Amino acid sequence: MADIKDAVDEVMGEAAESRDRLGSTIAVLVAVLATIMALFGIKGGNIGQAMAQAQARSVNAWAYFQAKSTKQGLAESMLDQLTIERERAVGLTAEAQTLLDNKIVFYREKVERYEREKQEIKQQAEAYEQEYENLNFHDDQFDIAEAGITVGLAVLGVAALTRRRWLVWFALVFAGVGLASGIAGFMDARFHLDFVAALLS
Repeated sequence: MADIKDAVDEVMGEAAESRDRLGSTIAVLVAVLATIMALFGIKGGNIGQAMAQAQARSVNAWAYFQAKSTKQGLAESMLDQLTIERERAVGLTAEAQTLLDNKIVFYREKVERYEREKQEIKQQAEAYEQEYENLNFHDDQFDIAEAGITVGLAVLGVAALTRRRWLVWFALVFAGVGLASGIAGFMDARFHLDFVAALLS
């Protein structure tokens, strides 16, 4: 009878020890994952701010481009008007002809200058748009990282309540995807789960 009692006590002790190890493992995983998720959250927030700045710069650049286009259009209209006036003018004095020619040259140079400036502004605006797209890619990475780790933490909570070891491994799959995506975001790598990003958009 004592042998049976000893065997039961031994099995119960091992089970309690196993539960304690599982609980300790879950607690450590939760602490580590929560810390990492906080870091990813900070980085994702900073990227969001940089995206807003890049988008504002892009909008401003395109507005500036539009203003230059309007000025160019006015200068082209004036150039056309002066050119027609010169062609239709009869009996102008040499001084009036020179004045008209100088105005035509002035507006032609303005039109060319506005065209050059527009091309520079366009390149700048497109660069801001590209910067925004690159930042958006990394923002998606950190969104995926937070989602994966959050699901992993939730499953770890269920594992702690149910004491199911397989749930810990299941949680680690989600957390692993989150970690991979977040680390790729920090390292400027091109790892990106498009289908997950589409779900989160």
